[in-house]
Amino acid sequence: MSTQAVERETESAPTAAASRPIKVCYLIDNLAVGGTEKQLLALIAHLDRSQVRPYLCLLDGMPDSSRTLEPDDCPVLRLGVRSLRSPRAVSAGWRFIRFLRQQKTDVVQLHFPDSTYFGAPLAKLAGVRCVLRTRRNTGYWMTSGHRLMGRIISRLVDGTIANSEACRQAVIEQERAEPESVHVIPNGIDTEKFAESQNSSPRRSAVRRVGVLANLRPVKRLDLFIKSAALLAPHFPDVEFQIAGEGACRATLTQLIDDLELESRMQLLGAVSDVAGFLNGLDVAVLCSEAEGVSNAVLEYMAAARPIVATQGAVDPCLVQHRRTGLIAENDSPTALAASIAELLADADYSRKLGTAARRAAEADFSRTKESGCYTSLYTRVGRLPV
Repeated sequence: MSTQAVERETESAPTAAASRPIKVCYLIDNLAVGGTEKQLLALIAHLDRSQVRPYLCLLDGMPDSSRTLEPDDCPVLRLGVRSLRSPRAVSAGWRFIRFLRQQKTDVVQLHFPDSTYFGAPLAKLAGVRCVLRTRRNTGYWMTSGHRLMGRIISRLVDGTIANSEACRQAVIEQERAEPESVHVIPNGIDTEKFAESQNSSPRRSAVRRVGVLANLRPVKRLDLFIKSAALLAPHFPDVEFQIAGEGACRATLTQLIDDLELESRMQLLGAVSDVAGFLNGLDVAVLCSEAEGVSNAVLEYMAAARPIVATQGAVDPCLVQHRRTGLIAENDSPTALAASIAELLADADYSRKLGTAARRAAEADFSRTKESGCYTSLYTRVGRLPV
């Protein structure tokens, strides 16, 4: 189902007065500062409680890093399951079933493989009216075993929510989901949180900055960014390069920076708590991933009105349009990436124009209000019960 179709349903959906709030239980492994977790927490915060009553169930939920992110206005159940092969998973399964029945849950929405494998059959046993799987990437990580499990899950769930048309096609092809059961609802962004960045032009100091907001993982292809920085550095002596994020590839990336003699020009900042502040300090924002769905980082770049350079694999066509809201560079090419960054560094007026257009697109197409409205419409349609 296209985004437009979901929006049409929003217009025709019955008012909240016609039925009680739909009770939706979200199941996810743990909470973290990553993209999917951030999107889920933001959705829960923006749902209209008169129409949707959310519940959050954590397959594990015991780490302090997860507990500190739990929402205040949503009941939370922690199951403490770290492995689906553990004996604890059996007792936790019965707890989950009892919880769903006690809450009279209408819809269960599943995130990540383990929570999906755990939750889909149990939600059906609990008698939940509608079970939805979530797909936010194109399945670059999937093994043959994951694809087999995905095809089994496709027979258990009632639908899949994808955040882009590319993700929709991936779940249809890889997991044999019925096309009519896959709904596209793009990620949203809190554009108001980036008002300061939007109202300020790129920095005009002695030092300019080009940066990436990404976890340090292989799929993010940060080696391309570092190699492109090595090509740019001799021609732009006033430019610094920054990567904001943490992950398993830090040591490898640090070694690459040393090998290319970029120690004085390239910074690995680690995780940043003030994303808007980080973006406000950039003259060009880059993402060079080899596979993304609807990238949260790119949405944040857009909301902050930053001039964007992204590789073809890093952006869905619904996000960045080449030379209208950003520049798209060829995949796996440090030279192409460097050329696009250089173009924006050399033309401040053009950079500002692209950043402004990106901000407008974020406000028009990816607001939290629009996203939560699409989810509410879908939940009401698939989980509605008589008053």
